[in-house]
Amino acid sequence: MGLFNDDVKKQLKEVLSNLENQVHLAFFTQQIECETCKTMHQFLDEMVSLSDKLNLAVYDFIQDKAKAEELEVDKIPAVVLLDKDQLNTRVRFFGIPGGYEINSFMNGLVLVSGKSEPLPAPLQERISKINQPVHIQTFVTLGCPYCPQAVEVGHRLAFENNHIKADMVETSTFPHLAVKYQVQGVPKTVINEQHELVGAHPLENVLELIEKI
Repeated sequence: MGLFNDDVKKQLKEVLSNLENQVHLAFFTQQIECETCKTMHQFLDEMVSLSDKLNLAVYDFIQDKAKAEELEVDKIPAVVLLDKDQLNTRVRFFGIPGGYEINSFMNGLVLVSGKSEPLPAPLQERISKINQPVHIQTFVTLGCPYCPQAVEVGHRLAFENNHIKADMVETSTFPHLAVKYQVQGVPKTVINEQHELVGAHPLENVLELIEKI
């Protein structure tokens, strides 16, 4: 049985019709799939069937270790969005981007396809000046309506600057990370392991924090 009913498929197709260029999805799972890996695999299969601009490549986390290292994937299930030239955009999802997170996933696809509202020039200039590695992890639950906004801010920053990588991390899939980073409320954004913001913040606030690091 499919994850998406006909109404949802119709809505998703409408969003996917906005894709400018091809988007490649690098999905990392394992040979004997965990329940979440299996569901995420089905989610991506169904998503890709809705648009000829989406391409799915499935990798085994262990057997395709070199690919996982290349894309800096350290846990599964994971999907990394690559652009039309199969270049890493550092827009990443760890855990199923279902529930409210389908919004951040769809917007991520549109962004990586090359269709996005241009950022104001002063903001663009500040982002371009970031020249050190930045790792943004946004912890979410699938029932949180404010989480996609926080995820999308991280993804936009990663898309604009190749020193930045940004992850959606679904807390029930990775409870050990929720404990490690003391996630008590979502969304919680952790930058470079030690700087954090709770709640959905505008891009400017997140950028300001990165500039202080």
